[in-house]
Amino acid sequence: MFVFKPTSSLFFLFLLIISYSASSVTSLTVPPRGGAPLDLTTTPQQQTDGDDDSLTYLWPLPAEFTSGGDTLSVDPALTLSVAGNGGGSAILREAFGRYRGIVFKNTAGVGFSFIRKLRERLVSSVSAFDVDTLKITVHSDNEELQFGVDESYTLLVPKAKESSQVTIEANTVYGALRGLETFSQLCSFDYTTKTVKIYKAPWSIQDKPRFAYRGLMLDTSRHYLPIDVIKQIIESMSYAKLNVLHWHIIDEQSFPLEIPTYPNLWKGSYTKWERYTVEDAYEIVNFAKMRGINVMAEVDVPGHAESWGAGYPDLWPSPYCREPLDVSKNFTFDVISGILADMRKLFPFELFHLGGDEVNTDCWSSTSHVKEWLQSHNMTTRDAYQYFVLKAQEMAVSKNWSPVNWEETFNTFPSKLHPKTIVHNWLGPGVCPKVVAKGFRCIYSNQGVWYLDHLDVPWDEVYTAEPLQGIHTASEQELVIGGEVCMWGETADTSNVQQTIWPRAAAAAERLWSQRDSTSQNITLIALPRLQNFRCLLNRRGVPAAPVTNYYARRAPVGPGSCYEQ
Repeated sequence: MFVFKPTSSLFFLFLLIISYSASSVTSLTVPPRGGAPLDLTTTPQQQTDGDDDSLTYLWPLPAEFTSGGDTLSVDPALTLSVAGNGGGSAILREAFGRYRGIVFKNTAGVGFSFIRKLRERLVSSVSAFDVDTLKITVHSDNEELQFGVDESYTLLVPKAKESSQVTIEANTVYGALRGLETFSQLCSFDYTTKTVKIYKAPWSIQDKPRFAYRGLMLDTSRHYLPIDVIKQIIESMSYAKLNVLHWHIIDEQSFPLEIPTYPNLWKGSYTKWERYTVEDAYEIVNFAKMRGINVMAEVDVPGHAESWGAGYPDLWPSPYCREPLDVSKNFTFDVISGILADMRKLFPFELFHLGGDEVNTDCWSSTSHVKEWLQSHNMTTRDAYQYFVLKAQEMAVSKNWSPVNWEETFNTFPSKLHPKTIVHNWLGPGVCPKVVAKGFRCIYSNQGVWYLDHLDVPWDEVYTAEPLQGIHTASEQELVIGGEVCMWGETADTSNVQQTIWPRAAAAAERLWSQRDSTSQNITLIALPRLQNFRCLLNRRGVPAAPVTNYYARRAPVGPGSCYEQ
């Protein structure tokens, strides 16, 4: 029991706590422009002008939502209440801690933390805040993360003084993660009162993704990216509700991944310090799962594989002609089988990318022993390309993977591909309509709009790209499982990769999550201010997202100005 004396310093601390508690509930003024984050009601300019604004500063935009006109204060001692079969999930509890750190970042000082804890003990029976509890109900305790997992959720924020509890309800823990992200975006720090507020309450949000596959491809062969950088990118993906990291680990330039069955393969890394151990890969996959993100690995064959021969030169057709991999040797396929067997232990996602793009078969026709093998098997180099791809597909399918291949495989021998094949479009528009017409699934990554290394592609072209363009029947539209923005690494490394990814990847993320009819209006008025706001949100969370309106992506601002206007 506390005993307070007027002469004690603790008494004055008590008065400070009570004063703080009172000010927290009575002061509900909208923050002035002065550098404060958007309050979800107005843009910074409209905070000055006082104009009404109907924009909703959530990214990506939820499927269905309503809002009101109340402002609620949120207790920095926000507690988690759980229910349902999946309520005890460690994934959920860790995510709550993560998001509480994000939401209350500005109120997490050491002194404030001490005051907060003391206030909790003194006035625990009467909350000084409108919201003091986040109740999350997760109906299923199944935490398997696979393609098509239910990511839907419902989020309810009460009217002022109606309840002190915000609720999130989801069928799976991964739906709850998406709801937590939306909740975090509803919360804004008020620099005047130094409290966290939710504006435009009450909120009723029913949300689900438009596409099941919403990806970002990361290339760690052209430039090695440290584990911490990959984790930062995965973390930032969760803010935009992207759910697949396509890890292009290996290419002709380097082979950085440890393969225990063939330990000399990573001799193809740039240096012995630019490698990923088995433990590194496992850590990345687990880190991603905790954020509801699958990792789809890629082993690109038979082209883009020169680096393999640094450890096993017999994989080259000859020392002078080093790719594609030697189609004539059983050893080549033994190595591929060993790689896939080792990687299956690390990558539980049911999709696995086998590449198959840009295969120049000149080495096969110009190397004597390969040429003799082709002749003895009555094959052209085109036939051998098909033979190689299909053999690799069989290996992947035997390990319970659905093979993903770049579109050249479909363009060359569509009728021969395994029925489980997912065709990955990249060369241009009009491919997915042909793919789904043949009954295959398709991933949309048209390089003209969704290749992030194309620095001259502006945000609006990324935003208006439509994966279902030219596909009109519902049955065929369902075969487009989603899309992916691709961060090829020839000119991107740790120094600039995140600036190149963001904010343009967010434009694609909303296209893949949000309903088409709600995001197809005048994008300069409807989408641009919201994307600029999201870019500023990324910056506040430590993500070095570049200005939205730069002529060339990833460049620094051309001059002084507000984050919300760049």
